[in-house]
Amino acid sequence: MRNMRNPAGIECRFYYEDYHRGREHRECRLIARNRASERWTPKLCKTCPVPRILQANACPNMILEARVGRRFGLVRRVQVEAFCTLQMSEVADPMVGCGECHRHRPGAAILGLGES
Repeated sequence: MRNMRNPAGIECRFYYEDYHRGREHRECRLIARNRASERWTPKLCKTCPVPRILQANACPNMILEARVGRRFGLVRRVQVEAFCTLQMSEVADPMVGCGECHRHRPGAAILGLGES
């Protein structure tokens, strides 16, 4: 899948737009998967944490789930939850990850990250 620049100018693999032959279609495919979410608008890309999470943590075992929610009942924001498929647990801080997956990656023993 190709990364596209979202309306905030940041590359995101979940943002999609199509302007071919007069179409004007924009969507966040991560939020579109969540039926419990409020409606997505391009303005939400400016404060969305997903591109920063993907840049900070490239763990192949982490699955993200996002939804549009209200903060203090007024401000609409993208809220993200992460899940580790290797540890089968929720990830408390998606920017860091679960803390266990890096121990199973090639070269972890060289860096002193592997199991002793």
